[in-house]
This record gives sequence, structure tokens and C-alpha cells, in this order.
Amino acid sequence: MHNKMKQRLATTRGWKAVTAVTAVLLLLAGCGSGNAGGGNDANGAGNGEGAPTKVKVVLDWTPNTNHTGLYVARDKGFFKEQGLDVEIIQPGQDGADKMVASGGAEFGVSYQESLTMARIAGVPIVSIAAVIQHNTSGFASPEAKGIDSPKKFEGKTYGGWGAPVEAAVIESLMKEEQGDVSKVNMMSIGDVDFFSAVKRDIDFAWIYYAWTGVEAELRGEKLNMVYLTDYSDKLDYYTPVLATSEDMIAKKPEIVKAFVAGAAKGYEYAIDHPEEAAELLIKAEPDLNAELVQASQKWLSPKYKDDAPRWGEQKLSVWENYAAWMYDHQLLEKELEAEKAFTNEFLPQ
Repeated sequence: MHNKMKQRLATTRGWKAVTAVTAVLLLLAGCGSGNAGGGNDANGAGNGEGAPTKVKVVLDWTPNTNHTGLYVARDKGFFKEQGLDVEIIQPGQDGADKMVASGGAEFGVSYQESLTMARIAGVPIVSIAAVIQHNTSGFASPEAKGIDSPKKFEGKTYGGWGAPVEAAVIESLMKEEQGDVSKVNMMSIGDVDFFSAVKRDIDFAWIYYAWTGVEAELRGEKLNMVYLTDYSDKLDYYTPVLATSEDMIAKKPEIVKAFVAGAAKGYEYAIDHPEEAAELLIKAEPDLNAELVQASQKWLSPKYKDDAPRWGEQKLSVWENYAAWMYDHQLLEKELEAEKAFTNEFLPQ
């Protein structure tokens, strides 16, 4: 499993342990933090007459092509056009969601599944844009292992992170083909990368094709992919999303609107100019594999907007369907108020 997926699943598992007391502490921390990124007028973005308003956006994991639009918006001046000075930071030990909730950053890269868990735990963070319209993740295995359907998970070893959602998703897919999840050996592989793990310890893992799948293509290693969306519409959720806090929306809506406008222009640029956008990410993060970034960006750019009327658009039905799936699989203690978990109001018209 790719590290991004493991971080997401670890975050999801962690939210199940968040108590009401923790949620209150996060809220208090957020209220006391003021403008976490510094900046100018507390009520809105810079208006071009003075210094731009400083804000932070925290990534979910190490920089990759899910984040390209943010780097483009920063480095081509799209955020500056909106009166913002945006700093892109990497998450601390607690992860992006908790940093946003506590006021450590105004904005963050999150996922529908972890944000759903957070809201059930009483933590008021909100999705303000879908980075990618459809779930591009799935279960990957070397082609030689012959695992080309969920039924064939039987008798095989899955390598993951030990989050409850992993077993639930595997069981859900296997039920579509009358498979028996009890015949799957599940183990934690820690920080071992996908390519090493499938050669040594496991048969299949959960990956994002846009990164690990594309890397397999570059390596000349053929994979079988079992995509979640091929077996359940309820698993076609938004992953990743951009998020902020309810406090930001209530007190500084102009900053939220400015941030989303800049991000939208950045992702639209990446849709129309994938090669140039990839070069901006490579220049900003030179430790990345340049060949992988270019190939991943080419694969991913058409999927940012896909069939949506505009980049970032989210549907209530997607939030309701996935939350219902989580609740049915006992991953949520109560039902989600889906209409409060996301908003399209800040997207450019």
C-alpha cells in the first residue's frame, strides 16, 4: 500500500477514538488561535492595496500530483491575484484534519472518509472542493498472481494498515461475487512500499493508481487492478478534497472564497497544461521522481474535473451514499448529517 493510503487509513482509524472531550479541546484551540497563518484583515482577503493575507494549507502526505493545483496556484500567482500569500506545509503527527480543526492551518487536504469520521466525532471541518471527481483507488496485485476479481482474494494475503475500513471494503467487494472474506489473510506491512511488499510478504494492497499504478507502468511491472467503483457506486467517494473549519467559514468567508478561487484556477491550469503543471511541481519539490510526476500528471489531469460541470463540484448523494455505507458496515456510531459536511458555495461560478 502506498504511504498516502496508509496515512489516510491511519487517520480514519484514529478518528474512531476521538472523544467528545477531544473535540471540545480542538474547538477551544481553534477559537484561541486567531488567524493561524498571520495576515491582515481578519474579515477578508487582501484587497490588493496592502500586503496579501497569509494563510497555510497543510497537505495530507508528501507532495504528489493530487496537490499540483495548489503549487500551480501559488507559483503562478493565482493565489496572489486573490489577495493571498499561501504557504504549503506538510502535516505534523496529528495529520491535516486535526491541524485544520485546531487552527494550525486555515486549509488542508483531506478525504471524504476521514472527514466523515471527524464530523461524527464532533469536529467541525468542512469539505470545500473535490480535488478529483471519482475514486481512483483499488486493490492492486502483480499480474502473475492472477487476482483479477474480488472472489480471487480468497486464499491470498492482503497487506495494509489495520484500519477497520480496509476489511469492510474488502468484504463488501467480495460479497458481490459470493466471496468469503474469512479466507483472506490480512496483515500490516508498516512502512514497506508496495513493490517490495508484493515480492516478499503479500499478494495485494490498496493503492492510488495515479501514483503507484503509474509507477508500476514506468517500472514495466504489470498489475491487475480491482477498482472499488467497479463493484459499488457507494464507494465512489471524493478522495481527496480540500477542507477548512466551520470557524473559517463563519468568520472569514472572503478568505475561504479567495482560497478556493485560486485553487480552482490552479487545478484548471493543470487540467489544460499537464506537462507545464508537472514541471512546476517538480521545480517546487525537486526530490520527487520527475519522470513519475510527469507520467502521473498526464494520467490524472483529465480526472480532476472529469464529468462534473466545474472543478471542485460535490454532490450531496455522494456524501450520503458513502456515509450510509460506512454506517451499514458499523464504521460510524451514528448517521452523518451529510449536508453539513461539504459546501459548493465558495466555488467560482
